[in-house]
Amino acid sequence: MKMQIYNRHMPVMLDQVVESLGDLDGALVIDATFGAGGYSRAFLKHGARVIGLDRDPTAIREARPIVESAEGRLQVIETPFSHLDAVIQEAPDAVVLDIGVSSMQLDQAERGFSFFRDGPLDMRMAAKGFTAADVVNRMKSSDLARIFCFLGEERHAGRIAHMIEVRRQKKPFTRTGDLAGAIEKLLRRRPATIHPATRVFQALRIYVNDELGELAHALFAAEKILKPGGKLVIVTFHSLEDRMVKRFFHDRSGIKISSRHLPDTVSRLPSFVLLFKGIKIPKEEEIVHNPRARSAKLRAGIRTDTSCYEPDSTIFGIRGTYPSRFLMRLQNDCFPDK
Repeated sequence: MKMQIYNRHMPVMLDQVVESLGDLDGALVIDATFGAGGYSRAFLKHGARVIGLDRDPTAIREARPIVESAEGRLQVIETPFSHLDAVIQEAPDAVVLDIGVSSMQLDQAERGFSFFRDGPLDMRMAAKGFTAADVVNRMKSSDLARIFCFLGEERHAGRIAHMIEVRRQKKPFTRTGDLAGAIEKLLRRRPATIHPATRVFQALRIYVNDELGELAHALFAAEKILKPGGKLVIVTFHSLEDRMVKRFFHDRSGIKISSRHLPDTVSRLPSFVLLFKGIKIPKEEEIVHNPRARSAKLRAGIRTDTSCYEPDSTIFGIRGTYPSRFLMRLQNDCFPDK
């Protein structure tokens, strides 16, 4: 029986990811961000065994047809990718991470990820915990501004946060369209520019799902479980995420290590070597057919036989440590019941 193939979305940089992995016949690949299964279907087609991970229960439910048609070569587990070292029992030949929100989530208005489709202001990937509405309606203006500035790199963060604080006193924000419309009215949209709410929605999504913290834990977990010669391949869409991946590979493959807990220069054996220098980016024809790919960057490393090193979040260099004390305080103070 042939494996059923259907296209729910377009996996970004698929050809470059598969090329980076090399010969997949008989290999065990961890698709740690399963989503709609676009990468996994390609890995299966090239002869791999695949374990897919996703914390989104919708993705797990909709994976059943792919699992059934894979003839025992695909298993899908509901778990955050930060837990991959706890759920994977066999050392894999590769771990693949496609960081960020999936097209499947963006297309579902009821999930509240996109302001192009009006829906509840939710944004939770795992459908539990505090929502984006909780954040915008309960946080102090100064804390909102810091989230928008830090996680969204929004230069109007203060103005937007103040507007939210004033408006929510009259009527709380509960819908994506309402929040996006209020931001657009405040900043006014210029022709041929991104929507004024883009960076705020990005910041809220990253904060609600602790995406940078998840990524940090996933990088350390992948280092722990990969077999010697195994590959870690990562596609990012946001500058903060790419910076973390870059610093991780620099730290794990380089000689000079910068950390406030270590001397300025430390020599040690690398736990990764770079598969290629720098980044790979999407081809122009892919961007034309899939605009989501325009900001994608691919980095990859090969695991050596050196023992993994202790997790140290200072290597990421994001205002000291991540999760930062500031973001942890916000979560504990604002959402003690979540």
